[in-house]
Amino acid sequence: MPEVDAARLTGADEDLALLRDAAHEAGVIALRYFGKNPEVWMKGGTSPVSEADYAADTYLRNTLLAARPDYGWLSEETTDGPERLKARRVFVVDPIDGTRGFLDGQKFWCVSVAVVEDGKPIAGVLECPAAHETYWAIPGRGAFLNGERIKVRNTPAVAELGGPKALQDLVPEAWQARLKRTTYIPSLAYRLAMIAKGSLDATFVKPNAHDWDIAAAELILREAGGRLIDSQGTTPAFGKEKVSHGALAAGSGEMLAMMAGVISGHAG
Repeated sequence: MPEVDAARLTGADEDLALLRDAAHEAGVIALRYFGKNPEVWMKGGTSPVSEADYAADTYLRNTLLAARPDYGWLSEETTDGPERLKARRVFVVDPIDGTRGFLDGQKFWCVSVAVVEDGKPIAGVLECPAAHETYWAIPGRGAFLNGERIKVRNTPAVAELGGPKALQDLVPEAWQARLKRTTYIPSLAYRLAMIAKGSLDATFVKPNAHDWDIAAAELILREAGGRLIDSQGTTPAFGKEKVSHGALAAGSGEMLAMMAGVISGHAG
């Protein structure tokens, strides 16, 4: 595990406690709309957002910034601005990651909240109320699911791979016979959590994932022994001016190295 900068983690325990409490309540708010046909709008004509997203986002923004007024704010459902770039620490939030699944009545969606400093998450929580799962992590402390420590599994003889079919199809022939393709999970954060808890081996991530999709989950995955990387094998930085990323791969071991080669031509 990479060496942890203890000075950078000052206050991380308190931030984690704040995130856990806020994410739990945001999950309770979202559940009030789950399965009850909330009002829906389309962003950019293709991406749905519901009144549940907005309600959870409003609660998180008001609660977290009241507790940490000097922190920046970056959320999928809040208009971004340059002010956050001046802050030492930034909340990175997706009030409901997996809105499509949420609206379809699927249970694999989550509230994703992280605190980022110098491009790295120092506390992360995924609250998945419909699945009765809460994930959290701090650098150097391990990753946890409902209080139990979790870790990625060693790559089995037949590995389960998630993500876009277009990228799965580019896996080298020598690996194809070793792969089992899993059902698509709309929540990217939850897919990464599945790898962290050992129920999925790896996943591709198509270009244009955003910080709010992956910041909390990246920390949880890393603390569970896995990694989320770009085509250069580098972990994404978060909270910067640009908040979207090219194609990514998540997993561990030799399989992850193979996947980095696959996404090298799809980094845009």
